[in-house]
Amino acid sequence: MQSDPSQRIRTARIVGWSQLALVALGILTSVMVAKGIDINLSADVESTARNMLEAETRLRAKAYLACLGFALSTLVSFGLQILLKPYGQLLASSCLVVSITGAFLSLLGAVFAMNAAEIASAAGYQVITDDGQRLMLAGLQATSDYTAFHLGLVISCAAQAGFFYLFLRSGLIPKLIASWGTFASLLVSTVIVARDFIPALGHSGITLSFMLGNLVALLSLSLYLVIKGVRVAPAPL
Repeated sequence: MQSDPSQRIRTARIVGWSQLALVALGILTSVMVAKGIDINLSADVESTARNMLEAETRLRAKAYLACLGFALSTLVSFGLQILLKPYGQLLASSCLVVSITGAFLSLLGAVFAMNAAEIASAAGYQVITDDGQRLMLAGLQATSDYTAFHLGLVISCAAQAGFFYLFLRSGLIPKLIASWGTFASLLVSTVIVARDFIPALGHSGITLSFMLGNLVALLSLSLYLVIKGVRVAPAPL
């Protein structure tokens, strides 16, 4: 049984605006806060660790913004599950669980940022460690953040692919957007795992291309939901 069409459109627009806010938050965080202190932006552990020891305030800001991102991501996931459960309740619910799991893993980055801020500023660390040891501890936080972020990204994109597949199946959005979203999401998950076995896939140009493809899919979906809502689809069997 489908919900009221006007309510579905409101839900779709909430999802669209929340996803746009999440994308904007990620870009602003990368450009204005996390530059130089986020291992996921540079993959240079030593440089990142050194910068972290000089950036207590930015590390705390990065952690708080990550919490906001988690809240937005959770809102998007619940909204998508509500919209798509009539067309595959088991898959929609599974994608919700997987998506939130991925968001939790990414949220660990906030924990590691706060840890690094403490290592950089707490008086106790000045007493029990020397400069080299603090650098090593900061490097461990950066490396842990890298692992948690990429694992969370793989899991989140797998869930995202499931949601896009349900959009394709339901006809709630144009097939072009749904098809591209399914492909781009699966590509991100596959390549991130595969590059651990095929180092050439870790080239910055390849990474940029598949991440941009995924960004196009997310922006296309978000803008469509904000502007159009969702289509009147056939009743599910």
